[in-house]
Amino acid sequence: MKTVFTKEAKIGLVSIVSLALLYLGINYLKGVNLFKPVNHYYVAFSNVKGVTVSSPVFVEGFKVGLVREISYDYDTTGKISVLVSLEDKMRINKGSYITVVNSFLGGAELHIHLNTFVDDYFHSGDTIEGRMETDMMTSVQENLLPGIEQMMPKLDSILGGLQTLVNHPALTQSLAHVEQTTASLEHSSRRLDQLLAKDVPVIVENLKGITANFESVSGQLKELDLAGTMRTVNATLANLKLTTDKLNSADNSLGLLLNDRQLYDNLNGTMENASLLLLDLREHPKRYVHFSLFGSKQK
Repeated sequence: MKTVFTKEAKIGLVSIVSLALLYLGINYLKGVNLFKPVNHYYVAFSNVKGVTVSSPVFVEGFKVGLVREISYDYDTTGKISVLVSLEDKMRINKGSYITVVNSFLGGAELHIHLNTFVDDYFHSGDTIEGRMETDMMTSVQENLLPGIEQMMPKLDSILGGLQTLVNHPALTQSLAHVEQTTASLEHSSRRLDQLLAKDVPVIVENLKGITANFESVSGQLKELDLAGTMRTVNATLANLKLTTDKLNSADNSLGLLLNDRQLYDNLNGTMENASLLLLDLREHPKRYVHFSLFGSKQK
């Protein structure tokens, strides 16, 4: 049997197929899989800033669904109902809640916080508690900005003190002194470089010569007969001791001369008498010497 479609029927069929494909394409772009079974839940919020249709829903960082619809409850002020579709295998324990997390670059996402301590679960179509987490900008505004506002007067005072310090003449003088010191250090460094280039090699050569001389002297000392020299010195010391002992004894002439007190006293008296005789001779020479310039005859 031959079926014949009219032109209008073909156009209508193409239009229906196009609309179906458009609907599927739009939902696909939104991340909605119409052929995958899902469960629907309502989440009650008081603020859904940043949440839009197709915003993702995460549990422990894993995407499990999307936001399908957002509606405001005009009968109860401050209540916003968000319809979310989750995967069919995703079950939510009673006592769990969902939070809105705003990203730093804009937009928001929903995070499910499961109450794993109970085994009773929500059913599809139930309402879950929704909360609004403090985003980064709000935290900065509430916690950091007041502290910065309190610090501003102190910062102004510190900057004023720094400006006074920078403009103080003593700082300029100190910088000038530092510059002079740096120049002196640079000059000293150049002098030290010259010293190291000219004098140090000479000193090193002299040290090498001194080291060579020490080495030569050390070799000569090594060749000396120190044992024989010490024996000679010991013999000399023994002879000297023997001589000293003889001088101290009274059994020889030299010992008697050195140790006889009476001989010493006699010699001392003789020297005193000789001294007196010479003194008398100098004062009364005529007593001892008789002479005349012209001889005379005695009758």
